[in-house]
Amino acid sequence: MSQTNYLANRVATLKPSGIRKFFDIVATMKDVISLGIGEPDFKTPEPILQAGIASLQRGETHYTSNSGTLELRKALADNLKNLYGVEYDPLSEIVITVGVSEALYLALTAILEPGQEVLIPTPCFVAYQPEVILAGGVPVEIPSRVEDNFQPNLAALRAAITPRTKAILVGYPNNPTGAVASRETLLEVLKMAEEHDLIVISDEIYDRLVYGGEHVCFASLPGARQRTLTLGGFSKDYAMTGWRIGYACGPAETMVGLLRIHQYTIMSAPTTAQAAALEALCCGEQYVQDMVAEYDRRRQLIVNGMNRLGLPTFEPRGAFYAFPNIKVSGMDDDTFAQKLLEEEKVAVVPGSAFGSGGEGFVRCSYATAYEKIEEALRRIDHFMQRHG
Repeated sequence: MSQTNYLANRVATLKPSGIRKFFDIVATMKDVISLGIGEPDFKTPEPILQAGIASLQRGETHYTSNSGTLELRKALADNLKNLYGVEYDPLSEIVITVGVSEALYLALTAILEPGQEVLIPTPCFVAYQPEVILAGGVPVEIPSRVEDNFQPNLAALRAAITPRTKAILVGYPNNPTGAVASRETLLEVLKMAEEHDLIVISDEIYDRLVYGGEHVCFASLPGARQRTLTLGGFSKDYAMTGWRIGYACGPAETMVGLLRIHQYTIMSAPTTAQAAALEALCCGEQYVQDMVAEYDRRRQLIVNGMNRLGLPTFEPRGAFYAFPNIKVSGMDDDTFAQKLLEEEKVAVVPGSAFGSGGEGFVRCSYATAYEKIEEALRRIDHFMQRHG
């Protein structure tokens, strides 16, 4: 008897995550050095951890406001104003979410009609295209090039705009390349959005992890705020991935839609995590600076090491990823990652998992200990001596 498939077509046809495939293999192996996972290896700073514990001990185990605690929203509004000069009303323009992943889901679900298109500079975070599809939209990939420092390809972006285009989704600092978009490039993206009345969704989860420069908050650009949804969170900057706490900010008339979806699907972000996030904003700055300094040390190690091994590596200016070109091996990126894992027990992620433009590269996370990166480079050296 044939088995009925009750899945919606848009779900049944989604491709499995290219990252998860390698994590599943790693879980079955011993002595693997993982450069695959995009998660800080730091423990959540002690004062933030204690704030969460204290919240539980006070019995704060109930729902908060759908938007999140007012104290957290006020602190977040102050933080964004102090860092980037962009102002949001904590009463009507900020929603605290379950990580930035929920914020992305809310944003796309709130704005898209069936069949509307979202332009996505790629390579990009693996969830962007699937989330557009799940929201009923059509993702349109705009590949960027290493020759352009993985900045959005402005000519291709402009050429891709059609009457069906609703939004541009950008993520800088970028996962997987580590690229940081310049102010000049973002101004050109804004100009296109204004000319065609598009919304810009700006995923800024890595905003504090920038080396030798400054992050440009898209909403802070002149005239951008009214058409921008700013997404962010605490996972990367404060080493709080498991706390699952993020946010979305935008004009009140748009945010009411995000809040409505959030009310019916989530109710409110975890109360304990909100207390910890409040503490992070109040006293976490020194910890952020310390982590950035250590990431920078690791960044230089892995970039210099890959280049020395004959794997040309774009210099990342943000996040915690290196993106070496592995074409010299004669393998495609999926084969390279598979063989490196099997032969040397080093886990990386194929660049093709991150969309068009990622082919021929692999993503290496340096959110792991300096000594482990050194050992990984030794193993990759052995690998390249056989295959390079």
